Order: sequence, then C-alpha cells, then structure tokens
Amino acid sequence: MSLTKYLREFWRKPDKKILRERMIEWRRSGAITKLDKPSRLDRARALGYKAKKGVVVVRVRVKRGGHKRSRPNKARRTKRLHIRKNLRLNYQEIAEQRVARRYRNMEVLNSYKIGKDGMHYFYETILVDRKAPEIKSDKQLSFVTKKGNKGRSFRALTSSGQKARGQQRNSREQAPKSFPSLRSHGRRGN
Repeated sequence: MSLTKYLREFWRKPDKKILRERMIEWRRSGAITKLDKPSRLDRARALGYKAKKGVVVVRVRVKRGGHKRSRPNKARRTKRLHIRKNLRLNYQEIAEQRVARRYRNMEVLNSYKIGKDGMHYFYETILVDRKAPEIKSDKQLSFVTKKGNKGRSFRALTSSGQKARGQQRNSREQAPKSFPSLRSHGRRGN
C-alpha cells in the first residue's frame, strides 16, 4: 500500500486520544492559524496542494450551532430586531470566506474538514498566491491567476460551494436540477 492509502485509512477512523490532544491545542491557538504543512496530506494533495512557494495551508476554527446572525446591540435600531438564520452558507464555506478576508493577496483553492468537537468545526484551507511566478508557471495551478477566478470562495467556486449549489458532476443524476437559480423563472423555483 502507498503512503496516501495508509493516511486515508488512518483518517477514516482516527485515534481518539491523539485527535483529542490535537483539538485541545487547536482551541488554544487563534481562530485562523498558518501552518507549515497540512495535517491530512492525502486530502490536501487530492484538492491541489503542492509543497512549493506560493502555496500556503491555514487552519480555521468555526463555531458550531445555529447559523443565526447576531442581534444588533448598538447603532440604529431597526423596526424589528430580526435574528434570521443564515442558511445559505455551510460551515466550510464560512471558513473559506473568513480565510479569504484575512489573506487578501491569496486565492482559496480548496478546503477540507480535520475535526469537530462540541463547540467548533476545524478546517484546513489551501491558499494560492496569484502573483507568485512558481504558480504562474505551474500547469495545474495557473488557472487561479486568471481574472475569472478572483474571489472564488465568495462566488462559491470552491468544491464546498459547488456542492452546496448542486453543481458537482455526480449530484446532477441524484438530485433535481438546482441551477441556474431558485429565484429565476418568476421565483417559481426549479
């Protein structure tokens, strides 16, 4: 068996003791932490990670619970102090967008889940530097440098965003058509 297969097998049923110790460490660190190398090398490589200049891995911590927007406690009071649920985004998309806001000079390539506890979800996000010459010359990663891929995470062009919109290849056969838009065709849905 190859190294990636062993890594995949380990992450299917990870050792609870080791994972618990890691999560305690992750909770103590910041919400967005830059890493030297990915925790899940097999998953990172499958999503486009390469150990070269211009590619960075970041760990993100997102709070679990209802997707409720926080109640305003300052500024102008609205007519109704609504606390609507933000159901448009999944946790992974929220994590990607937070990283994209922090690292403005880089583009989010993809992300993957590394764990969850009672309070948080933990994700690792792969970022690519658009201006780096190593990325521009790379055949697989050079597509990120083109204009159409600016703000990928905000336009749901990453894999988690596409999954949420029903845009992935295998979901078209299983699920009903969910595009171009639920609001198109006179707001009559699909």
